[in-house]
Amino acid sequence: MKELTLERPILDDLHAQARWLSLLLAAIALHVFESALPNLGPWFKPGLANIVTLVTLVMLGPRAAISLALGRVLLGSMFIGTLLTPTFFLSLSGTIAATSVILAAWRWLPGVSLVGISLLGAMAHMVAQFVVVEHFYIQQPALYHLLPPMLLLSTITGWINGALAAYLCARMRP
Repeated sequence: MKELTLERPILDDLHAQARWLSLLLAAIALHVFESALPNLGPWFKPGLANIVTLVTLVMLGPRAAISLALGRVLLGSMFIGTLLTPTFFLSLSGTIAATSVILAAWRWLPGVSLVGISLLGAMAHMVAQFVVVEHFYIQQPALYHLLPPMLLLSTITGWINGALAAYLCARMRP
């Protein structure tokens, strides 16, 4: 009979996985906390969990940021009871759009700060939600009259979130 030997995992890999898991838990906690906040407008929350996505991007890279963003939406929606509801699909579409824009800016616009990347992600999130709402739920082009004030709110929260992410990254660096 052949003896089964297990190789020990590399310690740095374990540290990276533990760091990613702790960031995922923080993002889920912010997602759940945000669901309890009063709405600033239709489909609008401040996007606090995106701070964690930006920190993950800087600390662990693009793959970790993508998996964190998607995991946060999926698990956070399970915790607050909105999985597979319209709220879930709005959150998922916004997250996919925002994360795609954030990663594209991170890769192809190297001089842009985290604040700028966060601003782009916040606006992409809002536009994606409007497109999904208009295409699947309300189907009224007049809905887009709400987009400019919502984009203004998105830029404000995107700037704040980017500034907080930059602050955290500066403090968390070894």
